[in-house]
Amino acid sequence: MKDQNHKDSNLAGKKLLILGANPETIPLVETANALGVKTLVTSNLPDDAAKKSAYKAFDVDGLDTPGLIALANREKVDGVLVGVADILVPVYCKVCEALNLPCYATQDIVNVFSYKDIFKATCERYGIHGIPDFFLDETLDPKDIARIQFPVMIKPVDGYSGLGMTVCSQPSELEAAVQKALRFSRCKRFVTEKYMQCEDVGMYYTFKDGYCSASCIYDRYTTSEQPGLSRVCLGGTYPSKHLEEYLTRMHPNVVRMFQDIGIRNGVLMLTGFYENGEFYVYDTGFRLQGEAPHLLMKAIHGFDQREMLIRFAMTGSEGEVDLAREDDVRLRGKWASTLWFLLRAGTVSHIQGFEDIGQDPRVVANIQRIYEGDVVKPEWIGTEKQVLSRLYLVCDTKEELASCLKEYQRKVRAVNENGENMILQGFDVDKALELPQTGEFSS
Repeated sequence: MKDQNHKDSNLAGKKLLILGANPETIPLVETANALGVKTLVTSNLPDDAAKKSAYKAFDVDGLDTPGLIALANREKVDGVLVGVADILVPVYCKVCEALNLPCYATQDIVNVFSYKDIFKATCERYGIHGIPDFFLDETLDPKDIARIQFPVMIKPVDGYSGLGMTVCSQPSELEAAVQKALRFSRCKRFVTEKYMQCEDVGMYYTFKDGYCSASCIYDRYTTSEQPGLSRVCLGGTYPSKHLEEYLTRMHPNVVRMFQDIGIRNGVLMLTGFYENGEFYVYDTGFRLQGEAPHLLMKAIHGFDQREMLIRFAMTGSEGEVDLAREDDVRLRGKWASTLWFLLRAGTVSHIQGFEDIGQDPRVVANIQRIYEGDVVKPEWIGTEKQVLSRLYLVCDTKEELASCLKEYQRKVRAVNENGENMILQGFDVDKALELPQTGEFSS
């Protein structure tokens, strides 16, 4: 396998059009830049973060298929790739098809993964359970409501990042929740599901030429400080305490589903709940993730999923990576974590705790979204827009990881103009890693 992030004579000077320009897309752009690729980044907002790192930036909306095709033809691009945005995957597929350029998705695959109800029905055919749901439509028929067991989550079938989701504890809350979900749904459909209050698990897969590899299975932790809203992630620990059970009970079914759907290349995330010995899958994303497990995978395994996707977009091949040899779902004995810092609404006056992370060998990356002087809007609460930063850690032992997590939970602070800490309480590290309880819990 080639060393990562160096100029490649086969790619240098070629043009790559990247759809979407949110902060999570910046590392993808920077990886392509390091390979010598000329990155063209486009989105509908002129000031989107990833544009600052691009060779060229454009303001064509990532949902404007004709506009993107025209842009690609005008700039004579050699490849197209979607950034970190579920909403853009269907368009990415259409643009690649129109330009006859390599695409890791097909329209059939996109149809399965773009809508939560279709995805859930597909999973069930392979013995992969989704969250129990209840029938409800816009008419809010009292007979349907009478069958609902509260609390439930109302969410758009094509939603993402927590947008349009509401927890309802009683019938009187349903109408507002349904209208909110419909506002955030492009196809004007929503689902009503049991509100799960149990353990959360992430399953991250890499595909190369039809070979499917489980790259990591990890436990996710979400905040309970924002009742009635989607439970935004606080972080994750790798590998999952349920790893062996998942590999025995779920993994074979998941691989069979992926193969039958026709996935051959790309990266894909499943997220699910674990309750009373059962896994319930609730979401998916067929693209690089905002959670960015690929940063940990690169640090532990050596191969870079971003580089694999860039190579595929330009050449139709993901390169020389041998997943059977280089991927390891048990992380070569390492322990890793992502640590998210969530903010309350307000103006960020001062941030501290990130000053020395560049000298910390345990820190793989720190992806910061919000800076001093930025305003966290009330409507961002309950979505990933309230994320200050995601910190990525790799350690040799579970105990070392626990110590590192507690250290950063203690010292990272973001205060408002009144000197009040805006960061929500972090997850319980000892409980997460099944260590003796010390009583240390970030607040």
